[in-house]
Amino acid sequence: MKEGRLYFASDYMEGAHPNIIDRLCETNYIHTGGYGLDEITDSAIRRIREACGCPEAEVKLLVGGTQTNAIVIRSLLRSYQGVIAADSGHIAIHEAGAIELGGHKVICLPNKSGKISAAQVEECIRAYEQDDNREHIVMPGMVYISQPTEYGTLYSLAELIALSRVCRSHDIPLYMDGARLAYALASEENDIDLPDYAKLCDVFYIGGTKCGALFGEAVVLPDPARIPHFFSIIKQNGGLLAKGRILGIQFDELFKDELYLRIGKKAVRYAVRITEALREKGYPVFMDSPTNQIFIIVEDDKLEHLREKVEYSYIEKYDDTHTVIRFCTSWATRKEDVDDLIGLFEG
Repeated sequence: MKEGRLYFASDYMEGAHPNIIDRLCETNYIHTGGYGLDEITDSAIRRIREACGCPEAEVKLLVGGTQTNAIVIRSLLRSYQGVIAADSGHIAIHEAGAIELGGHKVICLPNKSGKISAAQVEECIRAYEQDDNREHIVMPGMVYISQPTEYGTLYSLAELIALSRVCRSHDIPLYMDGARLAYALASEENDIDLPDYAKLCDVFYIGGTKCGALFGEAVVLPDPARIPHFFSIIKQNGGLLAKGRILGIQFDELFKDELYLRIGKKAVRYAVRITEALREKGYPVFMDSPTNQIFIIVEDDKLEHLREKVEYSYIEKYDDTHTVIRFCTSWATRKEDVDDLIGLFEG
């Protein structure tokens, strides 16, 4: 870490919320059962069920997002099926082929602002059903979305309802990746609450790694029968943490006093401030994001200067002389760092 350098590359560069660190220290020497079979994890599961308004849900705590996506998708699909996703979706571009490694094709649909629509899903499934050669083709077996999307955009409640209807009309599961869900819940444009996901998604996960935890994601199965023997499947695929109480402690704290519902508010507020300030300075926004990600179009000859001062994410070339870069705020972002970032664009 270079002194004076700013860090806005992603939202999991810091450690964990102080409540979590304190609780880990307080419980460091206690003895509990392993693999999440302990009282602290039981408490975390109760809190998550209550927040989701789904007392019968099965909740499993996994280590990371890629493991979670790979294990859930592998658990839901038959060998001849694939998963429908936006061509910008995390499983399509940022997981090093983890889904394909498990034997399942990612069936990519063109994204619009990072999203896919119910009409696109319907058309994809219909095209398969009406193809005389369908026995030679990968069958669409489920739908994957993320909230927020890779571009920080949000599905509305109406869009989620429409997707859920299409999936249920074709008897395929709808799975929602919530790696950054805390920032979606904190956005002023959001109109979906946790109980809505429990009603409309067949499986979803509540992100911890990017939302204040050291690591970990909480998978919620509103109907536990959707994936029988899920514990054993997680174990088979290397996603089960022996010291499971470490995950339990983190989610117990995140869902105590509605911390998870509040933890993203500062990040979203700072992201809006950065976006507005850079717009005023003449920097075009590549994608309007109401959450914690900021996508800016920058002249290539300014990138070297920026690289010396701030860590950011490269997204894609915009044209021959411009590049799209991303800044990302988090639950731990400081006001002074936001001010310094904006100051880099003076003049």
